[in-house]
Amino acid sequence: MITDTETKIKGFRVLVEALGEIEAERFISLIMKEPFDYTKWQRNLLMDKTVAEISGAAMSMRKEAESRDKKQ
Repeated sequence: MITDTETKIKGFRVLVEALGEIEAERFISLIMKEPFDYTKWQRNLLMDKTVAEISGAAMSMRKEAESRDKKQ
């Protein structure tokens, strides 16, 4: 298990890679401004996905992360 600080750093890196610096900052500010229930948000986000699709996506992301970690 990694520390909270490491989780924040990795999370921000992922946001920047996916959205770019400006949109990542904007995303964080939007989350902080509004009352936010992560569980409800996640349910709506994955509503149209099967368990197999979610699992496959998670496995792909893990392989990509492991590949990136090996390069560093």
